[in-house]
Amino acid sequence: MAGMTSDAQLFDEQFRVNSISDPKYDRVDRLFCTSVDGRTAMALDINKELFPCQIGDTIEIVLATSLYLDGSKDDERGWRDVTKAGSTDAMLSDMYEYVCHGKIYKFEDGHDGQIIKAYTSFGGLLMSLEGPYKKLTPLRVDYIYLLAKKV
Repeated sequence: MAGMTSDAQLFDEQFRVNSISDPKYDRVDRLFCTSVDGRTAMALDINKELFPCQIGDTIEIVLATSLYLDGSKDDERGWRDVTKAGSTDAMLSDMYEYVCHGKIYKFEDGHDGQIIKAYTSFGGLLMSLEGPYKKLTPLRVDYIYLLAKKV
């Protein structure tokens, strides 16, 4: 993510898909993943038509507050407005296959004080991240972008 400010990029990790839940909805899968270093667990709902995944896939997940490469704020326009306006500036979303916008809405502390769990909603598609406090410290209750691609 060269050129991106550290304030805009909150989290960047590679995960292996360990299992996929039986689908309750036609177009949604819930992925259960573990980070490559084995320290962070993630459950993520995805639109399987837009981003199909299989057990054993490795995906990169980035959480960011802006899609602009320089980290500047979206100024309430949203990332789709930029493309409508005819802008040809490269954006972080150009580097990923799957992009969602949502809100981190809740945190839970682990039993030992070293682990936390963050919950995010992307318009009904949910994500939970559970890992070391130090790794998830940049996350806060805020609107974020989730960007994903297969590695």
